[in-house]
Amino acid sequence: MAGTPRTESRTGLLNGFAAYGMWGLVPLFWPLLKPAGATEILAHRMVWSLLFVAAALLFVRRWAWAGELLRQPRRLALVVVAAAVITVNWGVYIWAVNSGQVVEASLGYFINPLVTIAMGVLLLKERLRPVQWAAVGVGLLAVVVLTVGYGRPPWISLCLAFSFATYGLVKKKVNLGGVESLAAETAVQFLPALGYLLWLSAHGDATFTAEGPGHAALLASTGVVTALPLVCFGAAAIRVPLSTLGLLQYLAPVFQFLLGVVYFGEDMPPERWAGFALVWLALVLLTGDALRTSRRTSRASAAELARIRAQEAAPAASGAPQAPPPEAPATAASAPATKAPPLTKP
Repeated sequence: MAGTPRTESRTGLLNGFAAYGMWGLVPLFWPLLKPAGATEILAHRMVWSLLFVAAALLFVRRWAWAGELLRQPRRLALVVVAAAVITVNWGVYIWAVNSGQVVEASLGYFINPLVTIAMGVLLLKERLRPVQWAAVGVGLLAVVVLTVGYGRPPWISLCLAFSFATYGLVKKKVNLGGVESLAAETAVQFLPALGYLLWLSAHGDATFTAEGPGHAALLASTGVVTALPLVCFGAAAIRVPLSTLGLLQYLAPVFQFLLGVVYFGEDMPPERWAGFALVWLALVLLTGDALRTSRRTSRASAAELARIRAQEAAPAASGAPQAPPPEAPATAASAPATKAPPLTKP
C-alpha cells in the first residue's frame, strides 16, 4: 500500500540526503584501502559492484531488461561507451583522493552542471537563456582563475566534470534505471577488471590476500559503497521533484570540499578561494534560473488545467449536449478516429 503524499515526500528526501551524503563522504573510504593502488581499487570496485547488483537483481527477480538490451545493438554499444567513460571517472577520482587532492576533485562535481549545459549547446544545439549564458561565462572565468592559482589547468576537475557529463548524456540515451545501468556497465567492465586482478596476483603485487582479512573485506565492500547510494538515489528520484534533486546534488561536492579543507587539511590560497567563489556564483545563477523556470512552468500548467476544466464544466452548466469522452466508442456522428503511433522507447 502506498503511503500518503507527505510520507512519500519525506521518504524521498531522506533517501536523497542518504545518497548524496554517501557520495559526499566517500573520500573518507578510499584511503582505507591503501596500500592498494588506485588501479587495483578500481578493478575491485568493478568486480564487486557487479556481484552485488547481480545478487540484488536476482533477489527482486528483475532481469527482463537484460534480454531486451541484448536484442538492441545500438543501446548495447552505448552501454559500452558509458562503461568506458565511468571507468575513467572512477579511476581519476580514486587516484585524486588517495593522492591528497580532494578539493580539486570536489571542484569537478561543482562545475559538472556547467559542463553539462555547455555540452548541450555544442552537441545537442540547445538554446540557452541569458542567465544560463552568464553562468557558463562565470564558470569559464573561474577555470581561468584556478589555472593561475594552481599554476596549471585544474585537469583533475575538468576530467571528472567532462567524463561525468558525457556519462550522463550517454545514460540518458540508454534509458536504463540506476541499478540496471550499473549492472550492465560493470558486466562490460568485469572481465578486464578480473583479468587485471589475476595478473596482479600472478606477479605477487595484489594486496587482496597479502594484507589480511580486514583489507580483503574492505576491498570487497567497494561493491556496496558503489551500489548503495544508487539504490537510495533511485528511491528519491521517484518521490521528490526534479528541482529538489537538483538542489540536493550540491550536497556531495560541498561535503567533499569541506573534507578536503577541514579534515585532510589541503591548502586554499586566496586565488583558489576566488576561483571557487566564482564557481559558486555560477551555480547560484544557474539554480535560481532553474527554480524560476520551474515555477513559471508549474503556474502555466495549473492555468491550462483550470482552463480545460472550465471548458468542460461550461456545457454541463448550460444544459448543452456534451461530447463523448475520449475512451467512448465512436458513433456515426463522431469524427473518424485516427490510429495512434506505437509507443517506442528512444
